[in-house]
Amino acid sequence: MAGREERSLPTQIGELWRLVVAYFRQETVEPVRNLGRYVLFGVLGSLVLGLGLGLLLLALLRALQTETGSHLHGELSWVPYVVVLVAAVVLAGLAMAGWSMTRPRTKEEKAR
Repeated sequence: MAGREERSLPTQIGELWRLVVAYFRQETVEPVRNLGRYVLFGVLGSLVLGLGLGLLLLALLRALQTETGSHLHGELSWVPYVVVLVAAVVLAGLAMAGWSMTRPRTKEEKAR
């Protein structure tokens, strides 16, 4: 061991501590930070998509109320609301179906 320099115990402990802290940051802090970005973009995307779909449903309601002439007035004024409600339920059902197809399956679900 002629080429090896001898270091004191406090120096070795300090190097070990710095190595452990660097490993901790690499394996925990950075992945959590990346996960935070992923969640942030997912939440923002969901909010924007929800707002856009809500505005589209409102536009559909107003179009049905104004563009159908006198057909949906009086006793039939409730029909545009039902049409928009059905459209919203269909969109929610499609979203749930898409979510259930993309989520990971457990072993029990795969066995069925």
